[in-house]
Amino acid sequence: MRQRRFIRLALLACIITLANVFGSPVTRAQTGPPPDMDAYMARVLKEFEVPGIAVAIVKDGKVVLTRGYGVRKIGEPTAVDEHTLFGIASNTKAFTAAALSILVDEGKLAWDEPVTKYLPNFQMYDPYVTRELTIRDLLTHRSGLGLGAGDLMFWPNTTFTREEIMHRIRYLKPTTSFRSRYAYDNVLYLVAGQMIPAITGKSWDDFIKERIFTPLAMTESNTSIKAIKPGANAISPHTKIDGKITPIPFNDMENSAPAGAINSNVADMAKWVIVQLNKGIIGDPKDSKQRLFSERQNRAMWAVTTPLPVNDPPPELASPEVGFVYWNVRVVGTAVIVNVPL
Repeated sequence: MRQRRFIRLALLACIITLANVFGSPVTRAQTGPPPDMDAYMARVLKEFEVPGIAVAIVKDGKVVLTRGYGVRKIGEPTAVDEHTLFGIASNTKAFTAAALSILVDEGKLAWDEPVTKYLPNFQMYDPYVTRELTIRDLLTHRSGLGLGAGDLMFWPNTTFTREEIMHRIRYLKPTTSFRSRYAYDNVLYLVAGQMIPAITGKSWDDFIKERIFTPLAMTESNTSIKAIKPGANAISPHTKIDGKITPIPFNDMENSAPAGAINSNVADMAKWVIVQLNKGIIGDPKDSKQRLFSERQNRAMWAVTTPLPVNDPPPELASPEVGFVYWNVRVVGTAVIVNVPL
């Protein structure tokens, strides 16, 4: 079913701490990128069979590097740079979680309140789950829905609106009992996004722009491919067709935007990484009092909610854990943050 799925050409916001990622460890004294980074990225392009990637490195709250590698579209010479827009796919979910965190800080909702308090017409297949499902549950992949349940309502492209998709969730039969097992989903992040207009009267798109992009000066990011005009500095989506990497049209994710529609670049995403590392503080924590969200909400977003078992993991890896924002995986005592692709 997904053999024509997008290759999400890698937008990488890299946090290098103690891990020996490129073959030479980044120490506190080091202020630049690893010396063998360009060679490493050349290998990445080849191994993953992608025309272009972009990388940001953030260390000690500062941007060490933003750089592009390869080309925007296979067969064309235009190079990827730090301002090239990529679809960030499910990294969008972290922005949706942060948007709700802002509303929690403002006292407009609480994580453990029922979804139906704000969306009274929302229903799951099981009336009990409908009644008990909380805002926290929307973000933690433990509702009882199966892996990717409901994705065909928006992928490949459909004409359903966000409201229509949300209405149809009531027909999705669960595959496990409520809160008993992890299964990655997108449709409940759409519901999470729909909480925003229900509470504020603003669309998810406008709220993300006004309350996250603007204060972080993420001036080149957007929430829709409609904002990417012909000739813009943007990557072309590609996939394998008959064994050959081939450009394909953009996938319009308008009707599932809170789950995966943001387009950004590493120059902007480095700012997002920094505010996460600073626990919500915008700017230098030493002298800035401006916040995107409180430290309390930062803890809520990063708290382990859904531990995941791993069968016979390598000795350097511990079991992954899911919070609202990303997976946490411990590598020889160091936290490495990853995101699952859409």
